[in-house]
Amino acid sequence: MAVRIDKWLWAARFFKTRGLATEKVNGGHIQLNGEGIKPSKQVECGDELTILREHETFTVTVTALAGKRGSAAIAQTLYEESEESLKARETERERRRLDAASAPKKRPDKKARRQIIRFVRKGD
Repeated sequence: MAVRIDKWLWAARFFKTRGLATEKVNGGHIQLNGEGIKPSKQVECGDELTILREHETFTVTVTALAGKRGSAAIAQTLYEESEESLKARETERERRRLDAASAPKKRPDKKARRQIIRFVRKGD
């Protein structure tokens, strides 16, 4: 038995809607066994998928098939994520967290903007 890749991605809860899953497959964000695919491509147990979702990259092996969306607990049994993928996602998440911590918290208020303008004009 085989299931369409867009249906499986939706059932495995990688994407909120099947239409969004189809969009990502068409956009080249999903690779099946290292190749670009179309939404109608059939996925089978043992296939390896590379899924690019926003800032995260998942490398998973299909362990079970589902054509209908179930609970999150059931969805997690449909695939097995590789150790390298888990480590890479964790390091990327940590890097983004540190980047966000170093970014300014808010925009300057009116008084601060006036001070910035005065400072810049002195340099001219």
